[in-house]
Amino acid sequence: MSDDLKKGLEGVLVAESALSDIDGDAGRLIYRGYAIEDLAKDASYEEVLYLLWHGELPDREQLAAFSDSMTVERHVDDGVIEHVRALAEADGNPMAALRTAVSSLSAYNGEDADPTDREEQLAVGRAITAKIPTILAAYTRIRDGNEPLEPRDDLDQAANFLYMLNGEEPDDVLAETFDMALVLHADHGFNASTFSAIVTASTMSDLHSAVTSAIGTLKGPLHGGANQDVMEMLKEVDDSAMDPLDWVKTALDEDRRVSGFGHRVYDVKDPRAKILGEHSKRLGEAAGSTKWYEMSTTIEQYMAEEKGLAPNVDFYSASTYYQMGIPIDIYTPIFAMSRVGGWIAHVLEYVEDNRLIRPRSRYVGEADREFVPIDER
Repeated sequence: MSDDLKKGLEGVLVAESALSDIDGDAGRLIYRGYAIEDLAKDASYEEVLYLLWHGELPDREQLAAFSDSMTVERHVDDGVIEHVRALAEADGNPMAALRTAVSSLSAYNGEDADPTDREEQLAVGRAITAKIPTILAAYTRIRDGNEPLEPRDDLDQAANFLYMLNGEEPDDVLAETFDMALVLHADHGFNASTFSAIVTASTMSDLHSAVTSAIGTLKGPLHGGANQDVMEMLKEVDDSAMDPLDWVKTALDEDRRVSGFGHRVYDVKDPRAKILGEHSKRLGEAAGSTKWYEMSTTIEQYMAEEKGLAPNVDFYSASTYYQMGIPIDIYTPIFAMSRVGGWIAHVLEYVEDNRLIRPRSRYVGEADREFVPIDER
């Protein structure tokens, strides 16, 4: 590979952003200057959305108005729900269903918003972000043989989703933990799905198309599916009745991949993994069993000592979600439900000084071939 060829665009700067910054050497993540640890501890998902979209944390009055503007957008048109019903009854991939449903929203929300009008785009962004939890909960309930529930106006984004998913209002511990998880996943620089959204938006396409592109990108196992893989791995360890240390040694001896380790940007432990690990432990303690946390820490310690690898955000989000009773195959759609806030923020930021993203490739095929008529081939 020549020096000027950057496969996968690794290390290539394509834009400037004031949204989030990652220090991979120090294991540090900030949203608009605020440490992720502080936001996860003290800010709600709605506050983080406001921060990403408007540049500053809201005061109480601004937050109330913003939350109300999100709440009124939660209802999803019956036509979209019927699409969701058909997809759920076909029992396909939940990410494929979410991608299709979000795309279909444009037929009901309208896609004629001016891509250069920030206020119009924010209105569309609020609608998409508010409706994704309703879509995902409806899909999951229909697939499991239940009817979807209407969203509630008295619950925030996190608690409302858990209510629509499980049919009962979550307790404070579950609601706060899930809200924190949404905060942690809201943005993460120019990751693959964010870049996909920006590429689409750079053509002056509509916001629904940009978000649909991002969901399609997140669906790929190299980007969004690791948390599901982690939980399936932990369940395999548990079902094997082996000591977790023996299991991971055997897996590595068999050249199997241990999910949830390593990151394209972080060289040390993902700061989000630290926070989620603490909450996974607390959930286990509240339920009377910390086996998933203990299993995870055993594997983490071995991988650090023997392979020099640190866990990423997926490693502990898996057991956190599992202990909340969330089906494993909707972990990645939940990732999308959170990250949509970052996708929209990056689109809004990029189009303010838009330039069509159009990289080039180096041609390495044959040249000067003589054309042969079809009858002579």
